[in-house]
Amino acid sequence: MVSQLKPSTRLLLGPGPSNVSYRVLRAMCTPLVGHLDPQFLEIMDETCQMVRDVYQTSNQMTFPVSGTGSAGMEASFVNILEPGDKVIIGVNGVFGMRMKDVAARCGAQVIEVEAEWGQPLDVQQLIETCQANPDAKACAVVFAETSTGVRQPLEELGAHLKNTEILFLVDAVTALGAIDLQVDNWGIDICYACTQKGLSVPPGLSPVTFSPKAMNVVNNRKSKVQSWYLDLSMLGKYWGEERVYHHTAPISMIYALNEGLRVIFEEGLAKRFERHAAASRSLAAGLGKLGFSFFAAEGYRLPQLMAVYLPDGVAEGNLRNTLLTKYDIEVGGGLGPVAGKIWRIGLLGENARSQAVAALLYALNQELAA
Repeated sequence: MVSQLKPSTRLLLGPGPSNVSYRVLRAMCTPLVGHLDPQFLEIMDETCQMVRDVYQTSNQMTFPVSGTGSAGMEASFVNILEPGDKVIIGVNGVFGMRMKDVAARCGAQVIEVEAEWGQPLDVQQLIETCQANPDAKACAVVFAETSTGVRQPLEELGAHLKNTEILFLVDAVTALGAIDLQVDNWGIDICYACTQKGLSVPPGLSPVTFSPKAMNVVNNRKSKVQSWYLDLSMLGKYWGEERVYHHTAPISMIYALNEGLRVIFEEGLAKRFERHAAASRSLAAGLGKLGFSFFAAEGYRLPQLMAVYLPDGVAEGNLRNTLLTKYDIEVGGGLGPVAGKIWRIGLLGENARSQAVAALLYALNQELAA
């Protein structure tokens, strides 16, 4: 048995988690209070308001689900879908496939709109599919596809869905806190994310938001939500004004999220988004000089998560392992059909800085030259 935890200090430049501010780590050491303590209830309210602000929404039903981003995904689907419902899902990577799987487990009839990995979904095809299926409960897409580095345009689809009964459901797991996301202005009804990427908070919570249109669907279900733990009819009473006990909230993680959001708003959303974009431009230029090329389609590349092919003849697994063991730098490999073919390099939150870019490019220069 190891007598003491002694993990290495890594520069986390994969698809998540990202490194966190010392302020967030310090917040996690704050003394515990009870999950129904009046002081903690105030912290819950304050945290929810900051989550609304980072989502750029006024949705009352906005709170952090106790669980990682996958819990937020499940909460989003299980609360609106009942057996036999239709749902339209865009699939152009691993996380679109996961949404499809979760919806099918709810007993829904999934109508899939596909695109090649590395390419965005065709917005017109999505709109036409919605028009052909006006009785669909939701249309779901991934804003920032973590497996491919593709940024999916949302505004046109959201504008169309505003005038329909179909809910617009968006996976923002790799987007929130890193690129602009305007839930209200873009007509998004349901959105879920995570804490360990653009927010630079440890994994363990999933901020979610549900519009009044979405809550109308939730409140008029014919059957109970299949998940007791993720049932909004009960979670809303704990996070809302009633304060009815549901589960013991992860208090230290709420502290961490609260402080992480404070860090974000002290910087300012616009400055934060530009910092991610600037770091991405710098990294892209440096990688290009080293012979790397881009996997995601030009014009649809995420600044905070870059999917790249390695130079010819370079074994991706060996070089990735060398970065980890020799330089304490983590980058991500490919998933699914692109496993072993691409890297996924994250410049998320605290790591979207010139120092991180310089450290990675230095290590790559050294190893590729050797």
